[in-house]
Amino acid sequence: MDFGFGLILLIIIVLVVLAYLATRFSIVTQANRFIVERLGGYYQTWDVGLHFLIPFIDRVKQKVSIKEQVVDFDPQPVITKDNVTMQIDTVVFFQITDPKLYTYGVNEPIKAIENLTSTTLRNIIGDLELDESLTSRDIINEKMRGILDEATDPWGIKINRVEVKNIIPPKDIREAMEKQMRAEREKRQSILIAEGNKRSAILNAEGEKEARILEADGERQTRILEAQGQAEAILKVQQATAQGIEFIKKAGADEAFLRLEAYKALEKVSEGNATKLIIPSDMQGIVGLTSSIAESLTSASNAAKTPAKPTKNAKKDPESN
Repeated sequence: MDFGFGLILLIIIVLVVLAYLATRFSIVTQANRFIVERLGGYYQTWDVGLHFLIPFIDRVKQKVSIKEQVVDFDPQPVITKDNVTMQIDTVVFFQITDPKLYTYGVNEPIKAIENLTSTTLRNIIGDLELDESLTSRDIINEKMRGILDEATDPWGIKINRVEVKNIIPPKDIREAMEKQMRAEREKRQSILIAEGNKRSAILNAEGEKEARILEADGERQTRILEAQGQAEAILKVQQATAQGIEFIKKAGADEAFLRLEAYKALEKVSEGNATKLIIPSDMQGIVGLTSSIAESLTSASNAAKTPAKPTKNAKKDPESN
């Protein structure tokens, strides 16, 4: 009976020891690191895998995540160089690069980063005026990142990025800024309207200019075509005249025909509205000759109509004898 009880007790003790030893095994997952102490001092940093803690000797001091972490700090009052108090909140992106330094370097690392961010931001904004603070976010972010990264390096922390989230000026400053922005928008609107009107006037002027140029070019082309038509008509007339003269030459026209043509030309000239006519000398000669011929023909006609009277002293015709 005593032997059976002792055996059961032994089995129970063995099971308890095995269960306890099973709890001493640890599995480190990805993106995590375990800080292990042995007899109260730092022993090693466990990486990914299965590890065993010696009972009563080893213990896990801290489990550290090496992923990038984000901390959003509450707004804090800062004073600019021109004595304007603003509320600014920041966001810090950091990553633990050395779990041992992170564990033993500083007490409450996140609280230390927050306080360091607050003091650094006050120092940077204190050297800037209000307008510079509102328009120099990139400069502020870069300065803060550099200062924080250097300060947290002994803690095993890498500051990847610092962002100024909000900058909230006092109420009266915000109202003044809104008025200024409204005036600036109205100014830009007026400038845009003026630019539009100017552009419209330029386009209208250019359109009228092109229209006038096209119209003048059309008139010029019309005149050129009319002149070409008139020139071709004159050329045709001259060609016809030349052909007529050539035909007359070939037909052997005599002087009487030429005089007749001269008379026709003179008749056309006399039908005009001119009060004075200048007749060439040869034409005057032709006219004089024509007048003499006309008078001779008139005298001959009158003599033919009147019978001749016999005279006393008329001699007889020799043939009558």
